[in-house]
Amino acid sequence: MRHALALEYDGTDFLGWQRLSHGATVQAALEDALSFVANQRVEVICAGRTDAGVHAQRQLVHFDCDAQRSPYGWMMGCNSRLPDSVAVLWVMPVSVDFHARYGARARRYRYQMLNRAIRPGLHSRTLAWERRPLDADRMHAAAQHLLGEHDFSAFRTSQCQAKHPLRNLHSITVERAGDIVSVDVQANAFLHHMVRNIVGSLLLVGCGDREADWIAELLIGRDRTRAGPTAQAAGLTFVGPLYPSIWQLPADFTLTDVDAHGT
Repeated sequence: MRHALALEYDGTDFLGWQRLSHGATVQAALEDALSFVANQRVEVICAGRTDAGVHAQRQLVHFDCDAQRSPYGWMMGCNSRLPDSVAVLWVMPVSVDFHARYGARARRYRYQMLNRAIRPGLHSRTLAWERRPLDADRMHAAAQHLLGEHDFSAFRTSQCQAKHPLRNLHSITVERAGDIVSVDVQANAFLHHMVRNIVGSLLLVGCGDREADWIAELLIGRDRTRAGPTAQAAGLTFVGPLYPSIWQLPADFTLTDVDAHGT
C-alpha cells in the first residue's frame, strides 16, 4: 500500500535530506521513525532534496508499506520518534501510481534574509543576514529576466547531477517587510544550488554593485564563475511541491490554474 506523508523541518542540524553513511540527515530520521512504527524497514522518496542547513515547510514523500496503521497512527507514531526539529504534518493513502518526485509539476522555495546592520538574535537558524542596505524593488525588477524556460547553467553548482540545465521558472518575487527581504520562487524543478546562486547574484544588484540587466547577461552567458556567490543555506526554505488535482492531496499541495501558468 502506498502512502503520502507531509513533513516540516529545521535543517540546521542536518547534513541535508539524503541519507548518508555518516552524519544526521532528514531522510534517515524519517525512515527510522517509520520503520519503528511499521515494525519493518520502510524507505521513502521525496519531492525535492534539500541541502545541508536548508529547511522545509511542506516536504512531501511517498512510501510503500503493508503494515496496518491508521493515518493518525502513522503520524503520531513517527512524531514520537523524530527529533524536535522534524514533524510529520499528515499521512494519507494514495494510488500506487502516485510518485512524490516525478508527479510534482511545480516546486516552490522562499529565501529570507534580515537586512540590517545588526545580526539576528531571534530566528538566526532560519534567516540569512545581509548587513548592506538592499533595494528590494531593484532586485525584483532584475529577477524578472529569469522568467520562462532557460538554460540556468550560470546558477548551477559544478556538483549538480541533473541531466540538463533547462528549467522553467514560473514566478519570482522580491519583497521587503520591515527588515526582512524575501525572495519567492516557483519553477517546474530546480538545479543544485540554483535558488541560492540566484539570490547571491540578486544581492549584488540590491546593494548597487551591479545593474539589473546584469542578471540577463549572466543567464545568456551560462558561466557560473561570472555570477554572484552562493547565498547562505540558513535563509532557504523548501515551501513545497504542487501536484495535479487528480491525486486529491490537500490544497497546499494541489496545482491551481494560477500555479500552472505562473503569477
